[in-house]
Amino acid sequence: MKRSHNDPSFRRVLAAFTVGLLVLAGSADARYGKQERTQDDGSLPGPLREVGFDQNLGDDLPLDLVFTDEKGEDAALGSFFQPERPVVLALVYYECPMLCNMILNGLISSLDILSFDPGTDYDVVVVSFNPDEDHYLAAAKKRGYMEQFDRPGTEGGFHFLTGTPENIDALTEAVGFRYVYDEEAQEYAHASGITVVTPEGKISRYLFGVEYAPKDLRLALVESGQSKIGSAVDQLLLFCYAYDPATGQYGADIMNIMRLGGILTLLAVLIFIILSRRRDQALARATNQELPQS
Repeated sequence: MKRSHNDPSFRRVLAAFTVGLLVLAGSADARYGKQERTQDDGSLPGPLREVGFDQNLGDDLPLDLVFTDEKGEDAALGSFFQPERPVVLALVYYECPMLCNMILNGLISSLDILSFDPGTDYDVVVVSFNPDEDHYLAAAKKRGYMEQFDRPGTEGGFHFLTGTPENIDALTEAVGFRYVYDEEAQEYAHASGITVVTPEGKISRYLFGVEYAPKDLRLALVESGQSKIGSAVDQLLLFCYAYDPATGQYGADIMNIMRLGGILTLLAVLIFIILSRRRDQALARATNQELPQS
């Protein structure tokens, strides 16, 4: 039996297929910074031409923008930034049927593995880019993810915000987050990813896709926190791994690993020489003591 385009089940399947394309295209599109985009957007269908991330690394967020939190209280974006605590920023919309939930699920799953605590070591700021959504939706979304995160006492480190069209546009432009409303599907088309921001509000790192490796997220938080959080092991990993803006991941820094290997080799040789000299000196003293006195 031929299905009509107005069949609700047909529309759901079509919407899911479209979202799947957006995940793939958005993740690939996000690999190109605003100075490095080489793909011909004309080769992409419909709304996919408009979505993606322009990497504004090092740019400042407009922290004076006012948003409404999940309690219905208005506050400047900067009030959710605390000294020495980096911020994970997720741009989503709360009634998104699929992709935004995948982004938040991936974020929560990765944060759950880390030993860092929200509200103590970092903060999470989730902002809806749909100006029609209100703080009731934000509150419901937060409740659901607090149950999923299940780490009591960290609720104060999560902030779910809504805002006016003007402030949403200013924030998404500053982040380099490009999205478009698809009238036919009656949904937003957008890329998938999160942004890690320094305590001062400077864009530090982008992580793309819907799953975020705990290693990448941990190193991004430590680096964005200007080494105010983390351990000596994290500092060593940051020395051995380098952030790649093209992929939004941390990969092995071969030169630094070689330098570290050279330093460790020199230390090993130095320790060997010192121990050898001490052994020789000990043998010499023992030999002198055993010689017969004339």
